[in-house]
Amino acid sequence: MGLYTRLPEGVEEVDVIVVGGGSAGCIVASRLADADPALSILVMESGVNNYNDPMIVHLGFLLSHIAPGNKYTTFYHGPKSEHLGGRQGLVPTGHVLGGGSSINMAIYSRGQRSDYDAWQTPGWTADEMLPYMNKLETYHGADPRERHGHSGPIQVTGGRFRSSRLEGDFINALGKVGWPELEDINNLDDVNGVMRARRYVGPDGRRQDTAHIYLHPRLQDGKHPNLHVLFVESQVERVIIEGGRATGVAYRPNPAFQSTAGSSEASSRIVKARKMVILCAGAFGTPLLLERSGVGSPQVLERAGVQLLADVPGVGHDYLDHQSMMYPYKSSLSPGETSDGINSGRLDPGELIANNDPILSWNAVDAQAKLRPTDADIASLGPEFQEAWDKEFKNAPDKPLMITSPFAAYPGDPGPVPPGQYFGIVAFNLHPFSRGHLHISGPGIDDVPDFEPGIASDPQGLDIKTHIWMYKKQREIARRMDVYRGELEGGHPSFPAHSGAVPTDSTAGPANVDRHIEYSADDDKVIEQWVRNNVISTWHPMGTCKMAPQEKMGVVDPALNVYGVQNLKIADLSITPGNLSANCNNTAMAIGEKAADIFIGEL
Repeated sequence: MGLYTRLPEGVEEVDVIVVGGGSAGCIVASRLADADPALSILVMESGVNNYNDPMIVHLGFLLSHIAPGNKYTTFYHGPKSEHLGGRQGLVPTGHVLGGGSSINMAIYSRGQRSDYDAWQTPGWTADEMLPYMNKLETYHGADPRERHGHSGPIQVTGGRFRSSRLEGDFINALGKVGWPELEDINNLDDVNGVMRARRYVGPDGRRQDTAHIYLHPRLQDGKHPNLHVLFVESQVERVIIEGGRATGVAYRPNPAFQSTAGSSEASSRIVKARKMVILCAGAFGTPLLLERSGVGSPQVLERAGVQLLADVPGVGHDYLDHQSMMYPYKSSLSPGETSDGINSGRLDPGELIANNDPILSWNAVDAQAKLRPTDADIASLGPEFQEAWDKEFKNAPDKPLMITSPFAAYPGDPGPVPPGQYFGIVAFNLHPFSRGHLHISGPGIDDVPDFEPGIASDPQGLDIKTHIWMYKKQREIARRMDVYRGELEGGHPSFPAHSGAVPTDSTAGPANVDRHIEYSADDDKVIEQWVRNNVISTWHPMGTCKMAPQEKMGVVDPALNVYGVQNLKIADLSITPGNLSANCNNTAMAIGEKAADIFIGEL
């Protein structure tokens, strides 16, 4: 039992290897360790240890995790794209023990019933997933429909700090636009309203990531000798497949953290798995690992110079994500009502930590809304959008088009922004029509992937139409908020001077709250170009190893077996057959809980 950066001599074979110590991997390994004390389990994580790291456990530092050069995140770059105004798509992913649960915004956000039922996979309907969502949580809040868990390891609370004025203001403004406050938008069914947000933060104010909640306690309690090594800072290069069966993995020390120049450790080593190899490396790591191992499309593997061992064309196909825009506003908020002080460096992190300041438990998001457009909104977006809506949304009345939330700070790099107290409104589309792909370009782990995020690339421009609608709606909300003091220059489209959509500055309060802005066709083109120049990933990669029949580009079956390879499983967000009407960590953790039950039953 222990946590190592180098695998001890003599540990050359275990029963189960879990590749990836992220949101799902930590849960899978921990549940397996509980189920059978005789089962030897090895977790292999390429990122750093997160244990008691103040930048991890204190949620207030979350924006630092996407800063260039930080040690907790890996960035995947797409090519320059005409759909993005010539920019590269960029997606950051967790590169630390606990994965996304260690660096995300910790927003408690579940999918909708129609999301899981649309997977059309036995055992994975919404009603069958709900027990696993409940199993992982202790929910601190009203639960009249009994849709939440109250005895699980992950604490779901309102946190120790809130910007109550901004929270209430946003909720009131939504009501003025026509969307009411709801008690719970995470009960799988309710939609078209806003709730006061909860988060994965314990009563003590610390982040509830899966490494700290599931894995570290079992490494330290002296009761799990079977979880005998946790191996961080090592990269799995490929799965060893012999005779159609996964028998182990080849790995190397991660050169980003361990210097092995001139050492025998620089070369690959192999560790064997007697019973099972489980891939929990995420929507990026898992498909790339499969392809390097010879599992994937024959054409992709031939181009990359990898021998085909299992013909599974769905690997890396139809990459999914959400697409986000963040709009900044000037405000009348006080320094104690935003996290601008932390993000800009005006507050001393060391002093905040020493004082256990409640603001460190805060993600600056105190409300979340799931919204659908009205019939008139849909018609205004044109016949192609209407047709798509009728096909994808009309018969799923619980399926929202967007999530929007207030963010109690400037929503971006504060460096170029004058010191002040800002708020942002974040809006992202939940079911983009665009698709991307992710494949290897060569046989080695250092070969740059062929990654196309596909943001805003659908041929009919439906995602852009969605963003045009979202821009107008979030702007209606902001202009009806009491703390609104105008749109921050440079953070919004630049409309022509004669346009009725030109931003109105206000130093005294909300401006023109009773006047509906009329946008012309030319204004819509301005919004479209602004979106293309600024839209980003919401950092919710999914779907690159779908759970579906193989003839439908599936990679795993309902028991999470990789097609064509025995004893090889996947348990992470790469298996989702479709997108989610939510932030994704809850589903990743529920997948971990359900997968663990499947694997325990088989083992």
